[in-house]
Amino acid sequence: MSERQKTVALIGARGHVGAELMRLLFAHRGFDLVLVSSREYAGEAVARHVAGAPDGLHFEAATAAQVAEREPDACILALPNGLADAWVGEIAARRPQTVIVDVSADYRFDPGWHYGLPELRPTPPGTTRIANPGCYATAMQLAIAPVAGIIASPPHCFGVSGYSGAGTTPSPRNDPARLQDNLMPYQPTGHLHEREVSFQLPTAVRFTPHVAAFFRGISMTVGMELDSSYELAAIVQKYEEAYAGAPLLRVSTAIPEVAANAGHHHACVGGFQLDAAGRYLVAFATLDNLLKGAATQALQNLNLTCGYAELEGIPHA
Repeated sequence: MSERQKTVALIGARGHVGAELMRLLFAHRGFDLVLVSSREYAGEAVARHVAGAPDGLHFEAATAAQVAEREPDACILALPNGLADAWVGEIAARRPQTVIVDVSADYRFDPGWHYGLPELRPTPPGTTRIANPGCYATAMQLAIAPVAGIIASPPHCFGVSGYSGAGTTPSPRNDPARLQDNLMPYQPTGHLHEREVSFQLPTAVRFTPHVAAFFRGISMTVGMELDSSYELAAIVQKYEEAYAGAPLLRVSTAIPEVAANAGHHHACVGGFQLDAAGRYLVAFATLDNLLKGAATQALQNLNLTCGYAELEGIPHA
């Protein structure tokens, strides 16, 4: 590990994911978070919003050019979809070797960017352009990938997220009053994460998202038609072998539940069940949408490209 801390800029720090990223980076011995950008909080001390922030660090309303002028070793973009291009262009022009991790969906379909899902596509050291996967997309891929080669038709994915996944801008999908005693489906066809998973896996998927009254977490139920009859033990073995070296992925015989995973950095896949013919498989996945679905995964990718241990700065049991 290099003795010099690597400087990091975080753009789009106001949201839930930005706060989680700051908590992780403040505790990381190899990274120095030197710039935190938020127009809404500009001028305010970061410590007012996030515990562990160093004295003297304030939110800035930095422009892309101003961030590029600071020449950070790494830059994490936690912006809404569609806004990354200007930042990437300015930074690349000034210091092309700066590592950019984009948490939005803007580069997930770009072959010039590494799609950073470490359990399936570990980030090589020295990678400078990393597209962080979506939260739902992470859960779907982890549930499907070990058996993708034996699937006969597009899997059906039923996903439920906590309302933090709808961001901080007020809407019906993050209104606790609207969600009380409720389950709210939305965008039942053509969801971005459906397209993302269909692009990344060797099989298309069908995805129906929902939002529920809990704050954080994702539950994903995936039904898959298989190409022939299988024994359950053989299916479980495929998952165990696929994830044997994945420190933030747990394979469980029991159906994983949101409450057991929320606030934790790992994902869980399990509860595998086959029909009587052995040709229809149901698998379940859970993860914290703000952590393994976003901030933790970004730090995994940043660790791997910068030469740190994958779990450096990530609390884990």
